[in-house]
Amino acid sequence: MTDIDSGLTAWQQTSNHNRMIALQEDTSAPPDRSVEIAYFGSSAFRVRSPLGITVMVDPWRNHPSRTWDWYFHDFPVTKVDIGVCTHAHFDHDALHRLDAHVLLDRLIGTYTFKDVTITGIAEKHAVDSSCCVYDFKKIHKYVHGVDIEPPDNPRSWDHCLIVVETGAIRILHWGDNRPDPPDSVWAALGRIDIVLVPVDNSQHVMGHRAVDAIIERLRPRVIIPHHYYIWDVVQRQSTLQSPDVWVDKRDKMVRLDGPTREYRAEEIAKLDGVVHYFSDYVAFDKQRWFAEGR
Repeated sequence: MTDIDSGLTAWQQTSNHNRMIALQEDTSAPPDRSVEIAYFGSSAFRVRSPLGITVMVDPWRNHPSRTWDWYFHDFPVTKVDIGVCTHAHFDHDALHRLDAHVLLDRLIGTYTFKDVTITGIAEKHAVDSSCCVYDFKKIHKYVHGVDIEPPDNPRSWDHCLIVVETGAIRILHWGDNRPDPPDSVWAALGRIDIVLVPVDNSQHVMGHRAVDAIIERLRPRVIIPHHYYIWDVVQRQSTLQSPDVWVDKRDKMVRLDGPTREYRAEEIAKLDGVVHYFSDYVAFDKQRWFAEGR
């Protein structure tokens, strides 16, 4: 018999679509409120629209083999309206850990609901490990016999760039995308106000020079690092490190004093390439997470 605990778990949830039904029937204009970004560690971010619609991108989990844990426990079960995944790697694809109305797994195209528009652009995962502390491309080929080099890579090395637009702010989740997509992709991205980009001292996803090149090409108002080591969330065997070396070299940088930050379009327009760094803050109760994980 197939394991009934494998796959998505929506059929086990007691929640329902009543909230979304009420929202889709509401014809009033969205309120004049800010957009909130909340950091959940690794590459997971929750975006809250002015109307209060929540979008979680890239919730994480440990490797399903349970032989290579990156985190002390799996992602805390979290209630959101919409869940999105950029690609099929365990540190990004834990959509089953969300109590969500809508799941968009590796979105290609556009989804719109009320004051939120989410666009996915088909692309490829970063595979240049020349700046990384170890050569993961070589390891995959030697150990698994798999060539992850595009264009004939397996599915898990495909990637989708995700743009969340709400409150007149365009937020790009770069995920683990390669730093040098073709010009057609840059054109499709258009104006980006906030970019969420992977940075850590091990240069696991991409080198610091590649990160700088992305920022130079996009010219975002705000840069938010992710995919880095947090001492009480991410285990050392992940090989991830702090992003402090890169962060501390930025001319304009703000160390945020909590796991959330609110933005308005008029405020964003006054900024120019400032780094907003969440450091070790995450938007869930760590003590409860540890207790439930045991």
